[in-house]
Amino acid sequence: MRNEKVLSLVNVSKSFGNKKVLNGVNLDVYKGQIIGYIGPNGAGKSTTVKLMLGLIEGHSGIIEIFGENIIKSDYAYKKRIGYVPETAELYENLTAFEYLSFTGELYGLATEDAEKKAYELMKEFGLEAAFHQRLSSFSKGMKQKVLIISSLLHDPDLLFYDEPLSGLDANSVMVIKEILAQLAKRGKTIFYSSHIMDVVEKISNRIVLLVDGQVVADGTFEELKMQNKEGSLEGIFNQLTGFTEHEQIAERFVDLVSEGHNNE
Repeated sequence: MRNEKVLSLVNVSKSFGNKKVLNGVNLDVYKGQIIGYIGPNGAGKSTTVKLMLGLIEGHSGIIEIFGENIIKSDYAYKKRIGYVPETAELYENLTAFEYLSFTGELYGLATEDAEKKAYELMKEFGLEAAFHQRLSSFSKGMKQKVLIISSLLHDPDLLFYDEPLSGLDANSVMVIKEILAQLAKRGKTIFYSSHIMDVVEKISNRIVLLVDGQVVADGTFEELKMQNKEGSLEGIFNQLTGFTEHEQIAERFVDLVSEGHNNE
């Protein structure tokens, strides 16, 4: 299973005006992998994902998904993809039932099948009582669960998740992490982007670190730890991105906070 390539980037570069955001990214992703895709703000993570999803265009290099060059594809590959963006715009005047039925139909599910599956998935999250309530009345965590359900309704083979645990309580985080693990066991491929290093460390079986539009580390957590002599992913991240001033910044910040108080 691991030899089945799902996604391939070959020397992919992307610029916005004079600013080069991606600079020759090479990456092969295989069936059943959970890729933790990390990097500082502005490293090019979201740009990579949006290129792969076909949401932005104008790149150089080759992007293949399920063996198809996405530039030459008829976009049929998108039916096999699920996506939860970092900030999603929900149609908040719709009920969860209406939104999920609509999403399921967009992916080709029959209306009745979409409705039934959406209700059952909402029930697993303990949200069945809110199924016919407007999304505008939902908490952030409830909306996030609806987004996760919408990404899975059509049983996709490849999932792109950008900060999917945002707004979730501790119990829900445990459930979602286990869902991702179970999906990977069943051959689904997950491209997971987050700033929460301990979560990436725990759920990913491969971690890719992007800095200034280039891949600077790629391997399991154990491999990265051996190469960089750090005990945590956060430590490895700081070492490879060259950011070591967090303690000094924090100290200066707290000094400034307490400055007026100390002068009293």
